[in-house]
Amino acid sequence: MIDLSLFAGKPVAVMGLARSGLAAARALAAGGAEVRAWDDGAAGRAAAVDVGIPLADLSQPESWKGVQTLVLSPGIPHTHPAPHISATRARNAGAEIIGDIELLIRAGSPATCVGITGTNGKSTTTALIGHILKQAGKTVEVGGNIGRPVCEFEMLEDDGFYVLEMSSYQIELTPSRAFDVALLINISPDHLDRHDGMRGYVAAKRGIVTGSPHRATIVVGVDDEESRRIYEEMRSTAAARVGDIDVCGISSRHRVPGGVYVLDSVLYDDRTGMNAEIASLTDVETLPGVHNHQNAAAAYAAISSPLGRINLKSHTIVNGIRSFPGLPHRQQRIAKIDGISYINDSKATNADAAARALACYEDIYWIAGGRAKESELSALDPYLSRVRHAFLIGEAADRIAAELRGRVETTISGDLGTAVRNARDAALREGIAGAVVLLSPACASFDQFNDFEQRGIEFQRLVAEMSRGSLRNFKRGETA
Repeated sequence: MIDLSLFAGKPVAVMGLARSGLAAARALAAGGAEVRAWDDGAAGRAAAVDVGIPLADLSQPESWKGVQTLVLSPGIPHTHPAPHISATRARNAGAEIIGDIELLIRAGSPATCVGITGTNGKSTTTALIGHILKQAGKTVEVGGNIGRPVCEFEMLEDDGFYVLEMSSYQIELTPSRAFDVALLINISPDHLDRHDGMRGYVAAKRGIVTGSPHRATIVVGVDDEESRRIYEEMRSTAAARVGDIDVCGISSRHRVPGGVYVLDSVLYDDRTGMNAEIASLTDVETLPGVHNHQNAAAAYAAISSPLGRINLKSHTIVNGIRSFPGLPHRQQRIAKIDGISYINDSKATNADAAARALACYEDIYWIAGGRAKESELSALDPYLSRVRHAFLIGEAADRIAAELRGRVETTISGDLGTAVRNARDAALREGIAGAVVLLSPACASFDQFNDFEQRGIEFQRLVAEMSRGSLRNFKRGETA
């Protein structure tokens, strides 16, 4: 685990004891800190007790005596829509509020730190960068918003790499933000309740590219208005810093002079003004669609920067892209049964993410729904002609059906098991070659599942059961 001896002898509060919070508490205790940990759930508190972490009810003022630091799990609000009581107590006590990634940065490893954010694509880009570096023989730890908690990482030397997916919540809790390589892929409306609207959300995302150290590499997408504006601001900042910061624009839709981009599935690098053709991405099955081409461009730009601390050779990066295994629940091809492909895109928890999946396929039998987010579904409009039929589940089923009325045939399936059966039956009945059953919900999962991963795993299980001929035995509404 990381070395947090800088907190030795100091009282530190830890609120939220799921995987990342518990790992932070354990690392702090191992570093000699006086840990005061709490979780609103009995299971979290029991997990702490099992590993010897002392508890203190952080809703009580007496628990804050001498505390100067609160390590807050990112899922717990500290400002909007209303601050958790622990955040209020911390502010009343004059304590800073940080997250576990700030602990990693303060631990002082000389390793190169890569931070990746974006409304969509950050998990794939993070995993892709980590994969390429590992394939190149580098020592790498990958985590943050995906994978292992960062406080469980090893302390790496200056030849190592921390590759970190950063949510907007985590960026707000990481005031140092000293990323040697910082990526902001794209911005579209999401988590608006936690950031008091779009302006706050954009400000949180922008935080990843501020405070960059000497010889930093900054990669910013230019395919949406908000990101493009930030890119232009960062280019001005780079000019003022006389060349010690490399700002690279990326696109999967048009040429970026001096940047990295993909056109017609071909990756180009124009940073030297030569508009060099790097590789075709048409045969990379784990990175389908324009949005994944943006992810590939981002990864390439981040680790081939001539001014950066990584600067891998092009052929090494391309080999890594071609061997990338993909991520579960992100356009994951599960099976092809009776000529029908089954795609698990459970991670698509908003309309923009689902639109990216719809853009990749024709003749789609679409499974959507769950708990609706704040954003509208208008991002789906350009791709609805690809949908043969929509099978709707969860709390948002009626709302989505109303929005699709007159444009797409819909069935209220209710639950995932019924939706899979309904979609299969429709695809078999219509007999269209190359048909796709696509789970891309455009909604959160919390009405029927613990998270998008559980939803995706259930989809995989249902498809596996179906491939063994079990689905025909399901009664309506059962999920086995």
